Amino acid sequence: MSRRPSKIQIIVGLLALLGITGLAAWLFLDRQGGEASELVLHGNIDIREVALAFDSNEHIATMLVREGERVKTGQLLASLHKQRLQEIVARAEAQADAQRQIVSRLEAGSRPEEISKAHADTEAATVIAQDAQRTYERQRVLVGQKLIAQQTVDDAKAAAEAAQARLKAARETLKLVLAGPRKEDIAAAKATLKANEAELAFAQQQLADTDLYAPADGVIQTRILEPGDMVSPQTPVYTLALTDPVWVRAYIAEPELGKIRLGMRAQVSTDSYPGKRYRAWIGFISPTAEFTPKSVETTDVRTSLVYQVRVFVCNPQNQLRLGMPATVTIPLNQDSESGIGEQEPCKES
Repeated sequence: MSRRPSKIQIIVGLLALLGITGLAAWLFLDRQGGEASELVLHGNIDIREVALAFDSNEHIATMLVREGERVKTGQLLASLHKQRLQEIVARAEAQADAQRQIVSRLEAGSRPEEISKAHADTEAATVIAQDAQRTYERQRVLVGQKLIAQQTVDDAKAAAEAAQARLKAARETLKLVLAGPRKEDIAAAKATLKANEAELAFAQQQLADTDLYAPADGVIQTRILEPGDMVSPQTPVYTLALTDPVWVRAYIAEPELGKIRLGMRAQVSTDSYPGKRYRAWIGFISPTAEFTPKSVETTDVRTSLVYQVRVFVCNPQNQLRLGMPATVTIPLNQDSESGIGEQEPCKES
């Protein structure tokens, strides 16, 4: 005679049946195309670094910031000794000013006093020439009457001709004074002035290059030199870590590549600030594949090909640091119109 199952056995059997049924349903739905609602990537915080150097050869006079200090765009960071270049600028300024006066004088033409003098010289030469001509005419009459020697007449004729020559020269001088300087002389003076001004601008730029300014907002990462050191354009003085842009350098496998696109919104989280999520977006997807870097942890083998992705992230409180491990969460249920551009201002999420 068979023994009837107890109530406990019946309940256990029903629970087992329900569990098997639920598992089967989940597997069935998953195989029927059920997809995850988000994509998770792992990477590291990355930023740009700038090696700052003077565009000059001189000794450092002052260093104004140290490692770890935050600087703003246009902030003065260091200066070189300036005396030598200041003297060069002063000399170039004097040469340009002198040539500028020459050009002004040529363009202004003859002064009224010069014109008046030329007129007076011409009038005087005219009177002398007329008197010499009258003297010669009288002497010619007298020689015909045998009252004077022929030599006297010849002397009077020569004096009259010389007076006429001086009158002609005075008239030509008057024309030159009235006409003013030649156009060619003015053009040559202007060309010289242009060269002097170019030399002055170059000297002023050299003097300006003795100051080193921050090209962007950032943090001084290293202070390489000190006051008294000799620098050149090939000698870095500081290393500046830029605070913008900041991104997560991550890698995605080829099967997942079709799920993302440029501009998709994302969120970034780190172990340093648990529970805090930073607003982010996909700003770069590499067009070429590469082997998985050793620092990237994936479930695939190390030799699998992946694509680099840069997920730009808002960092309003400057909490994210270079090399910090980060997790990127990308919601996949975004329509094609939604997204964010890299130029959109960041706001703390």
